Amino acid sequence: MTGASPHIPVLLAEVLDALAIVPGERHVDGTFGAGGYSRAMAEAGALVFAIDRDPDAIAGGQAVVAASEGRITLVQGDYSRMAALLAEAGISEVHGVTLDIGVSSMQLDRADRGFSFQNDGPLDMRMSQSGQTAAEWLNTADEAEIADVLYIYGEERQSRRVARAIVAARPLARTGELAAVVRRALGYRPGQPKDPSTRSFQAIRIFLNQELAELQAGLDAAEAVLAPGGRLAIVSFHSLEDRIVKQFLRERSGSEAGGSRHRPATVATRAATFRPPARAVRGGPEEIARNPRARSATLRSAVRTNAPAWNLTQGATA
Repeated sequence: MTGASPHIPVLLAEVLDALAIVPGERHVDGTFGAGGYSRAMAEAGALVFAIDRDPDAIAGGQAVVAASEGRITLVQGDYSRMAALLAEAGISEVHGVTLDIGVSSMQLDRADRGFSFQNDGPLDMRMSQSGQTAAEWLNTADEAEIADVLYIYGEERQSRRVARAIVAARPLARTGELAAVVRRALGYRPGQPKDPSTRSFQAIRIFLNQELAELQAGLDAAEAVLAPGGRLAIVSFHSLEDRIVKQFLRERSGSEAGGSRHRPATVATRAATFRPPARAVRGGPEEIARNPRARSATLRSAVRTNAPAWNLTQGATA
């Protein structure tokens, strides 16, 4: 294969180790992005069924698809619908599923997409480029709803103060305007190690794109399409995502049956659909120096058993 991905995939070697690709196997890349994972998976011998909800990723990925010489199929859609999308392509099960959760480098780097507080652009934040924009929501939602979103999805402890400032500053149309409002509300001083608007931008983006619900549904879908012995590899970038993945793998591998003094023991009524997950992997100093996005990345992986999927109907049709 020829051609190159414009961005460095996070934990690429570790993801490939977790997927343990055997040439000729079929794998799903549910978050194609710039195509880095798909390209490497195809080079390892996989037939890759790649998915992305972003029309720009689909258009930009055509060169990667062409260079794969038929080993990558790229479709637009939500990865939570991977079972239905695979079925439409005549595929019933796969040997691996990988997901790189959250906003992509391509989306962050383009000011016109409105994801970044570092580059002024339209206050958009829509991954699929359809539906309500961040500006439309912020300019119409009531103060309490905005505060709840900032607190739940951004873990912003001063969410009420920030929400009050946002409502007072409406209408907002630009990312630079929103960032300035949040900074003023939280008393930001240039030179601080972390921009306080980070949490608010994260919260609004996650809420607007329903990212956590998509992740939970995507995990169920992956469970439904993985063949016995299939491998699941998930890269997440903050505690909200990682908590969902960790809980899912603990539950589906039967690792929680013993309970604790804080949580009663559960009775295992369904067979484990995954073997006990591998130890979580995080980026080392060399990768972080080469790719700063790896600083917050966590890889969790597990191998599918032959037990029936717990949410077979939901996973197959979501």
